Amino acid sequence: MSNERKRRGLMLILSSPSAAGKTTLARLLLAEYKDMDLSISVTTRKARGKEVDGEDYHFVSAETFEEMAGRGEFLEYAKVLGSDFYGTPKAPVEAALTAGRDVLFDIDWQGAQQLKQSAASDLVKVFILPPSMEELERRLRGRGVDSEQVMQDRMARAKAEISHWGEYHYVIVNEDIENSMADLRAILAAERRLRKRQPWLGDFVRGLVGPF
Repeated sequence: MSNERKRRGLMLILSSPSAAGKTTLARLLLAEYKDMDLSISVTTRKARGKEVDGEDYHFVSAETFEEMAGRGEFLEYAKVLGSDFYGTPKAPVEAALTAGRDVLFDIDWQGAQQLKQSAASDLVKVFILPPSMEELERRLRGRGVDSEQVMQDRMARAKAEISHWGEYHYVIVNEDIENSMADLRAILAAERRLRKRQPWLGDFVRGLVGPF
């Protein structure tokens, strides 16, 4: 893409209940689209396992997070599970969009609502649904790590998440991962070609037909 015809990037939000396939779809998108970046959140929680600072999250102290929030450096932020803060840094997202790169967000409906308040014109929101609640429960139980009480809590949270499906631009029922990827490709192809994301078009048309 030439600089003269560089489009503005978009912010692609994927949301879903746990085990609906969102993480797999996000991984496939990032592998296929070399002009797409994953938004890396800032968090006050400690790194877990093999997590790497700057790749999985930006790990900061509570004091640093509070200072960043006070300077308006987040597009959105929230306290999760009553203890740790998570936020989306504004500067790298804007730099990517200006350079014509898309940014992928793996966030819940609350994060999507907050981003809508700060960057509505750049957002493309996609909700991923499971083919059935029975299948969702089967996938969750297949992980084999949760007690029965935790499982019931997860299913209750899944129903609460799904209740917000109507707030999204697109909804995909993830029965088959390849079909879901085909849907995402179609969404991206159309959204990238929206007039508002191609700021060069005005000058191009004037060059074709003269002033108007």
